[in-house]
Amino acid sequence: MGARSIRLPDVGEGVAEAEIAEWHVKAGDLVREDQVVCAVMTDKATVEIPTPVAGTVLALGGEVGDVLAVGSELFRIDAPDLPDQPMPAPRKAAVETPARVEAPAPVETPTPPRPVGERPLASPAVRLRAREAGVDLRQVRGSGPAGRITHDDLTTFLEAPAPQPARGRAPNPAVETIKVVGLRRRIAQNMAESTRRVAHFSYVEEVDVTALEEARAALNANPRQPRLTMLPFLMLAIVKAAADFPQINAHYDDEAEVIRRFGAVHLGVATQTPSGLTVPVVRHAETLGLYEAAREMKRVTEAARAGLGARDEMSGSTITLTSLGPLGGIVSTPVINRPEVAIVGVNKIVVRPVWRDNAFAPRKVMNLSSSFDHRVVDGFDAASFIQRLRVLLEQPALLFVEGA
Repeated sequence: MGARSIRLPDVGEGVAEAEIAEWHVKAGDLVREDQVVCAVMTDKATVEIPTPVAGTVLALGGEVGDVLAVGSELFRIDAPDLPDQPMPAPRKAAVETPARVEAPAPVETPTPPRPVGERPLASPAVRLRAREAGVDLRQVRGSGPAGRITHDDLTTFLEAPAPQPARGRAPNPAVETIKVVGLRRRIAQNMAESTRRVAHFSYVEEVDVTALEEARAALNANPRQPRLTMLPFLMLAIVKAAADFPQINAHYDDEAEVIRRFGAVHLGVATQTPSGLTVPVVRHAETLGLYEAAREMKRVTEAARAGLGARDEMSGSTITLTSLGPLGGIVSTPVINRPEVAIVGVNKIVVRPVWRDNAFAPRKVMNLSSSFDHRVVDGFDAASFIQRLRVLLEQPALLFVEGA
């Protein structure tokens, strides 16, 4: 036996460092060859790292949340004196599914549920499945090494009869401490940096989308075409309006004090994923028709939710569209995706009485709540841009007329 240093492998695509997202083992644990010992996060995906040899874990190279350079010691293991073996290829956790068949683990006595504050061991796929099912993994018994919770453990928990509720209300003393790591930490850092450095101002306008909703309903009546949401129409409107107001489709490099205006519209689409908020990009939206825009938006957002978005699809946007759909509320103040200078926010559609033709009539209306970088975008330009969007959305035929 001898101590071996297992180093963080090259996880591909030019990544020079990765953040430790989760440990599946601890010092003293026995591990099998090719057993997953940890998950690391890059700016693209979560990757599971297996051990190339069996043995006893002597020490871990960092804690959850630590960032390690490729080639740094990931963990140390006491393994048989064997010739050096190549590091097994890392595994993308995003492609793991609940139906995945794993090598049988040694039979161990299941561990009891963990006390308050102790983090349960489980793979990213098991955590995602538990989150979707509303299960607190601290209440699930783990049968894997070191009490790791497997898909079978979670299935057993879900299929168990529900306990009978106790009479009365018992006090709940639980306090959950969550370390901010991975994508959530990047989101926190980016949002704080944006609000610290950007002179935000927001502009809200009400838009009558009755005609647009009628057009959308007529198009969706065609069974040969995919169903359309409001967002592809907004994409077309932003493309047209950006051509008239190039100062909105721009980046501001505040360190070099340079504004870059873009002819191309690379539209970022704020997307909620199991790991947090991401902004996949529909590149060259100015070249897309309505159905092409809908298909491309669906493709990049679904890839982002699965953690499979390509690198060039996860950065490089020139303006961002954000929407909470039916949860959109009345007004919002979205945070600019720096170094962009504008973000267009969409609130929910409601039916309201509107004074038209000397009478009140029920109309479908929604608010556009948008934010701009006041360092480079004047209030008049921002308001004019949103008014152009309003005209295009209230008269949807203009979206499909060249030069209109």
